[in-house]
Amino acid sequence: MEIRTAASPTDVKHYTTDRLRQEFLIQNLFTAGEIKTVYSHVDRIIVGAAVPTSEPLVLTAGEEIRAEYFLQRREMGIINIAGKGTVTVDGTVYELDNKVGLYIGMGAKDITFASADANNPAKFYFNSTPAHKTYPTVLIKPEDCVQTELGSLEESNHRVITKYILPGQVESCQLVMGLTKLKPGSVWNTMPTHTHDRRMEVYLYFDMPEDAIVFHYMGEPTETRHIVMRNEEAVISPSWSIHSGSGTRAYTFIWGMAGENQDFDDMDHVAMKDIR
Repeated sequence: MEIRTAASPTDVKHYTTDRLRQEFLIQNLFTAGEIKTVYSHVDRIIVGAAVPTSEPLVLTAGEEIRAEYFLQRREMGIINIAGKGTVTVDGTVYELDNKVGLYIGMGAKDITFASADANNPAKFYFNSTPAHKTYPTVLIKPEDCVQTELGSLEESNHRVITKYILPGQVESCQLVMGLTKLKPGSVWNTMPTHTHDRRMEVYLYFDMPEDAIVFHYMGEPTETRHIVMRNEEAVISPSWSIHSGSGTRAYTFIWGMAGENQDFDDMDHVAMKDIR
């Protein structure tokens, strides 16, 4: 498990491109036959991925979280972004096709990832946050989720937001998670932009061709920076930072939030005239 410490906005103003990428960009998450995890000190979120091939992969706690098992004090949200697979939670098997999700509550001990076809493996992307209460484990199908259509082609930000884990739909202690897909011809996400001091966020960009890139914008609204991102790369966004992107073509991204407030609409909007 890789550890990432928190960063001050005062310091980030002076980061080079390499330092910015080192602190916030998460690469090489999806490695065949492995589980990769990154532990961020920002709201203690763990970002990870499991890519089982011919053999199942078992999720273990590791030394970093000082727990008997991974979800002893945590909850987890999973979304499969590739071939069909299964997640087994304490003996119960859940089938996850492409874009199907799973919420697992605190206290689940045995978690195993498997692919239906080793030549077209599942890619299980997950976010895990500290928890204080056990909520039921729930299989989440996109067609059963709240969906919101926003933006327009004229503004290059026509997109559909699918909300997987949020109050009133799939209950959790603090984790909120979902997926945003841009319509063809649109390239902007989360613009006009915002911050939310009450929670942090992690983006995973995917469904991008090999030669496509996304410019992910971050930083304080008057001190913006960007990170060039490619397919299946994630980025950590502290609560003080904007989180927005523009790509060379349409793409999809998974957003996961951790913090004290689960209200999706609790945002501090930034006027376009104030962005620098």
